[in-house]
Amino acid sequence: MKELTVALAGNPNVGKSVIFNQLTGQQQHVGNWPGKTVERFEGTLNFFGKKIRIIDLPGAYSLSALSQEEEIARDFIKKGKPDVVIDIVDASTLEQNLFLTLQLIELGANVVIALNMVDVAKEKGIEIDGEKLSKLLGVPVVPTIATQGKGIEKLMMESINAASRKIGKKRTFPRDITERYRYIHRIAKECQRKTRVGKTMTERLDDILLHRQYGYVFLVLILLLMFFFIFTLGDITSGFTGKIIENAEEKIPVEISSNPLFIFFYKTIVEGIMAGLTIAIPYLIPFYIFLAILEDSGYLPRIAFLADGLMHRIGLHGKAFIPMFLGYGCSVPACLGCRIMESEEQQFLTAFLATMIPCAARNVIILGLVGAYLGFGWAIGIYAFNLIVVFALGFLLSRFVIKKSIGLIMGMPSYKMPSIPSIIKRAWMNVKNYMVIAFPIIIASTFIINTLDFFGILGGISDALSPITSGLLGLPSIVGITLIVGFLRKELALILLVALLGTTDLSEALTPLQMVVFTIVSIFYIPCAATVATLVKELGWKRAAIITVFEVCLAIFLGAIALRVLPLLGLLG
Repeated sequence: MKELTVALAGNPNVGKSVIFNQLTGQQQHVGNWPGKTVERFEGTLNFFGKKIRIIDLPGAYSLSALSQEEEIARDFIKKGKPDVVIDIVDASTLEQNLFLTLQLIELGANVVIALNMVDVAKEKGIEIDGEKLSKLLGVPVVPTIATQGKGIEKLMMESINAASRKIGKKRTFPRDITERYRYIHRIAKECQRKTRVGKTMTERLDDILLHRQYGYVFLVLILLLMFFFIFTLGDITSGFTGKIIENAEEKIPVEISSNPLFIFFYKTIVEGIMAGLTIAIPYLIPFYIFLAILEDSGYLPRIAFLADGLMHRIGLHGKAFIPMFLGYGCSVPACLGCRIMESEEQQFLTAFLATMIPCAARNVIILGLVGAYLGFGWAIGIYAFNLIVVFALGFLLSRFVIKKSIGLIMGMPSYKMPSIPSIIKRAWMNVKNYMVIAFPIIIASTFIINTLDFFGILGGISDALSPITSGLLGLPSIVGITLIVGFLRKELALILLVALLGTTDLSEALTPLQMVVFTIVSIFYIPCAATVATLVKELGWKRAAIITVFEVCLAIFLGAIALRVLPLLGLLG
């Protein structure tokens, strides 16, 4: 039986990812498009005995190849020749979405339109005659509400029928852009009916959340709620998993636990995995859940709008806040997200600043060390200090890097109720990808370190690094090794610190001042290996090297200053 290939196309923020998750569930994997740094999402679906391969194309407003995303979408449809292209259209902004639809039909693609978010359109007083739209365009139209799973089964039935009928025919539309938009306007006017309604829910919420004064208050409260949620849930989960592991350790018979081979195996593999489960995972899960809620609800672009005035002070605009905010999840997509900036100088400065935002792995260090041992207030203090440094550097660097500041123009999607199954799936996929990547590195790193320790080499490395770790930073000399290994993944620095110091209670081995210094150095000193590789691809070797070397020097400088200034201020003396 022939496998069908179905491509999902559409503008950004039309619910494409929600439909992809509804169709594929856990049967999906993430890679990169060949020769590109844009992520490729692919999954499989068994639908009434038919195996269907689902390809989620990058969100694009057209196929004009003006951006990497548009080029990927166009080339896959032309060269990959999918059996069906599902064009996901936002029913509440039909006219805006039809430009891409016409281009898909012009290419001869087998198009099926998913008229998504009909509930949002209805709230705005917009009703669309799907049958008339289908007749005007000559392709099937299926109304859907992706967040509720409504219309998804019918959409797939129409897609299978479309593949069997081979309905895709090349059609021509007005070539002149002005004439084409007039044609689109006529189609939209014929098949949609608008009724006067009061303010929509989105408009009422925006009156509050985008208010010139109150909007910033709500922004700060939402971000504080986010970090409090991550800290509280992560702390509870970390303590719970730690107790389970401690109880399991106590049940190991003495004759086994005292065996040298078991001790080496236990330290090499088990302790590393346990550290990941008790230190990293408890904080990563709530972070990815909250990030998915902000994205799916439509609030993330509002953050960019509110941040526009602040970002202009450092030569950027509000859109730069989006990759910087994504940096709290992972520095890699944050660097990739810098493509939304209009000039190379803005891309460079945004990437520079985004790499200094503590990613989820560095959040593990802040919350798992400072938050867990010194309290939530100190953790918030670290975040505040980080932002002060980032924006101060941005202000100074923009005077040399940015030639001209550009205004902000961006669309605001309607607010949507996040889909709980979609949020859980996305959080699980992110955590699973982390475990697949990080746990082998953890095991390999702990194996290497324990082997070096066994042959007495570890002490020599510690001594070589001690002028920096002990002299400048006032940390135990062994800590230098954890910072080097942390280049692979940042949270490994804390996990290996536990293994090297031989205790899960770090207050026994580090003073509060040392905890703060270690955390400051860890969050600033260098992006991880994956981030450096991404910077090289996006900015080139020279600019990637500038960012890397600068941040190493900055981290050591800030750590040394903190060691000496905090006691003088009567803090952690």
